[in-house]
Amino acid sequence: MSGSVLRLRRRSAPPTLRTSGVAAPLGFTLIEVMIAVGITAVIGVMVMGSFQRTYAAKEITEQQDERFSSARVTLTRLSRELSQAFLSDQYDHKRFREPPTLFRGKDGGQQDDLLFATMSHPRLSRDVKESDQAVVEYTVEPDPERPGESALFRREKARFDETPDRGGAKSIVCEHVATFDVEYWDWKRQEWAREWVTTGLEHPNVLPTRVRVRLGVKMPDGKERLFETQTRIAIIRPLSF
Repeated sequence: MSGSVLRLRRRSAPPTLRTSGVAAPLGFTLIEVMIAVGITAVIGVMVMGSFQRTYAAKEITEQQDERFSSARVTLTRLSRELSQAFLSDQYDHKRFREPPTLFRGKDGGQQDDLLFATMSHPRLSRDVKESDQAVVEYTVEPDPERPGESALFRREKARFDETPDRGGAKSIVCEHVATFDVEYWDWKRQEWAREWVTTGLEHPNVLPTRVRVRLGVKMPDGKERLFETQTRIAIIRPLSF
C-alpha cells in the first residue's frame, strides 16, 4: 500500500523547468523592452502626425468656406444696393450747391472707391426719422485687426446733407481683400468706363446702365480668388417727383 502511494506521488510531481542544469527565462530582456518601446513611440508619432494634418486640413477648409461665404454675401448685398441706385432733381437748391444724390466711382487701380445714393436702406427701429434712401460708400482700407492685410469697408449715411463723403456708420463687410475693381457700362459709347462721376463733365446727372464688380479675396494658401458680378441699374435718369 505504501509503495503504491509513493509511486502515485512521483507521477503527480510537476515537471522540472531546468534544462541541462540552466533555468529557462521567465520574462523579457532589456533589449526586447527597448525595441517594443521604440516601435510604440514610432506608431504614436505617426498617429499624432496624422491627427495634426487632419486638423490643419479642417482649419484650412473652414477658413476657405468662411471667405467664400463672406465674398458672396458682400457681392449680393452690393448688387442689391446698386440696382436701387438713383438720382433726384428734387432738393433744396438754396441749401445744396450740388445734388445730394450722387454716384461717384473712382478708379484706384485694384482698389477702387464707390459712393452712391440708393433706396435700399432698411429701417430697423420703429418710428425712426429715416426713409429707404441713404448714401452708401465702399472702400478698401487696411484691416485694423490684421496688420499687413486689407478689408472692404462699407459706410452708410441715412440722411442727406452737404457732406455725403463723411459721417454715418462704417463697418467691415469682407476681410482679406486684395482686389476691389469696379467698372461702369457707358451705354452711349458702348464700352466699360473705369470711372463714373455724376457731378462731373463726362457723365453729368446720369447713371450707368450696368456695373461690373470684381472682388479678390486672399485664400488661406496665399492665393487670390476672384469673384465677379454684374448689376443692372433700374433708373438711370434723375427723378423729378
